[in-house]
Amino acid sequence: MHQVTSVSLIRDCPATQIPSGLLTTLPAGTAVDITQTLGGSYTVHAASGGLYRIGSEDADALGTTPVGPAAQITTDGPVDEQAVWNVLRSCYDPEIPVNIVDLGLVYDMRLEPLADGKKAVWVSMTLTAPGCGMGGVIARDAQERLTLLPGVETANVEIVWDPPWHPSLISDEGKKILGLE
Repeated sequence: MHQVTSVSLIRDCPATQIPSGLLTTLPAGTAVDITQTLGGSYTVHAASGGLYRIGSEDADALGTTPVGPAAQITTDGPVDEQAVWNVLRSCYDPEIPVNIVDLGLVYDMRLEPLADGKKAVWVSMTLTAPGCGMGGVIARDAQERLTLLPGVETANVEIVWDPPWHPSLISDEGKKILGLE
């Protein structure tokens, strides 16, 4: 069971409209229900209508403290595949309470050694529906977090459409969270 918290925005707040991905500003005093706080951001439903994503840096507008990512972005040694997968598991679709790996959105990940000893990370992922405006937001979240890994010089997260996503790609853990077992 997840908990919904109702608040009124304390100040004007930048937000991303879901699913269009359009940037907007929700005015101070707007009543919102916080429906999800996964992956370092907030998903809110405005009483006036619509879903929005609010970044952790604007937590004060909600009258709360910032939420952190689902996983610490650290590694005990050189970056490896497990560290990259852990970071990707800290990224969420703002409408679905399952990380992008368990949701089956990540199709491929590879590490490439660079001349300076660091690594480049390459990720191919998809979205649950073509035309979802949040794809760039989700890909950017993943890319930014991957570049925070010690030893990662660059990260490239590409949205692909082949093969098309379908619910059978959801992991057993994701199905459990969604009640699909």
